[in-house]
Amino acid sequence: MANLIDGKAIAEQITNEVRAEVGELSKKGIIPGLAVVLVGENPASKVYVRNKQKACEKAGITSIKISYEATVSEKELLEKICELNNKKEVDGILVQLPLPKHIDENKIISAISPLKDVDGFHPENVGKLVLGQKTFLPCTPAGIQQLLIRKEIATAGKHVVVIGRSNIVGKPAAFLFLQKGIGGDATVTIVHSRTKNLAEITKQADILIAAIGVPNFVKAEMVKEEAVVIDVGINRVEIGENESKLVGDVDFENVSKKASFITPVPGGVGPMTIAMLLKNTTEAAKLRV
Repeated sequence: MANLIDGKAIAEQITNEVRAEVGELSKKGIIPGLAVVLVGENPASKVYVRNKQKACEKAGITSIKISYEATVSEKELLEKICELNNKKEVDGILVQLPLPKHIDENKIISAISPLKDVDGFHPENVGKLVLGQKTFLPCTPAGIQQLLIRKEIATAGKHVVVIGRSNIVGKPAAFLFLQKGIGGDATVTIVHSRTKNLAEITKQADILIAAIGVPNFVKAEMVKEEAVVIDVGINRVEIGENESKLVGDVDFENVSKKASFITPVPGGVGPMTIAMLLKNTTEAAKLRV
């Protein structure tokens, strides 16, 4: 059986480190502040925002929640972001995605100041990531990298295969593992829905990252013996009448018999995403000093 990578425990470790940094900043009169903008009543988004608020409280970060009806205009949302960009006490701005269809997500993300873009989605920060420059890293890929670093799983010279090409996980994860230095120096392949012979490529992975959004997509026959498997997926599936459960993109029961390390769902990558958000917000607050 694979060794379990406990994301919850590692996220707790990072949160404690952030809390110590927040304590040092508070001696200088700086309390990091994160503004979270929630549009509409998406149940999953509401849960994510609530979890982020709880994590902020634990780390000593001020959390400001701004809620809008799903009918809010793009203009009003842009005006609010402009206002938050100019608020000294707000170090990080996070707009919870997805947004309603009448709002251009790219326009909203681009309106956030790159210095307050703690999600790491602004085009300027994405460009810096690609170039290997210091910037705010997207939280989920950064969380995955920290899981591997803190479990002392080497990436240098390894073949990392990423399933999925989203702007939130797939693409930035690929660039992150390509960078020189600790947690990087890997050979990276991205596969996706249009990839031919996908399983043949995933079977070559020393480290397999599944971020495709399909429940139990990765089967044991798609995984090399002793591979490290990181499951980014969070999918709710029905298991009976009025009953459901969370599963990942990996067939955990069978793949865990073959892998050397594996992340569970829940309790793997999810807590790390929030921990890295706290880290980014604290780094943004340091820019005030």
